[in-house]
Amino acid sequence: MNKKKFVVLIAFVILLGLIQFIRPERNQQTNPSRYDIFHKTETEVTIVTTFQTSCYNCHSNRTVYPWYASVAPVSWIINNHVNEGKEHLNFSDWILYDKEKQIKKLMDIAEVLQEHEMPPKPYLWLHDEAKISDADRQLLLKWVEEKKEQVRYSLN
Repeated sequence: MNKKKFVVLIAFVILLGLIQFIRPERNQQTNPSRYDIFHKTETEVTIVTTFQTSCYNCHSNRTVYPWYASVAPVSWIINNHVNEGKEHLNFSDWILYDKEKQIKKLMDIAEVLQEHEMPPKPYLWLHDEAKISDADRQLLLKWVEEKKEQVRYSLN
């Protein structure tokens, strides 16, 4: 290896080491939110567990980070994905949404479940436990429809 390549390699390693000190804020609320979609509601355990396992990492205030989420620049990418996910839907803030927004979000959830858009395929490559079986998907869709009717009924 010539001297120029060696210097570039050393500079790269030093830079990689230095960026480890730039850490994004973690999305780790310790207690379940009192505004959570499942707070004080009786919901089948399978439904709650499936949402928590397959959706909550990006769509709540309680992300469970894998080991590689501590390594920059991967940590920055994951943080960005989580923030984008929470912008679209945050189960931890569900009660703060007005009823019309809740209905819209439930319609969006049904659509992405039907189209198999969520969880996203790249996420599933590293999170096999987040896969939703066809039976669970149907169970979630049924629950979403019931929840939507419940919210509509509460509007009247």
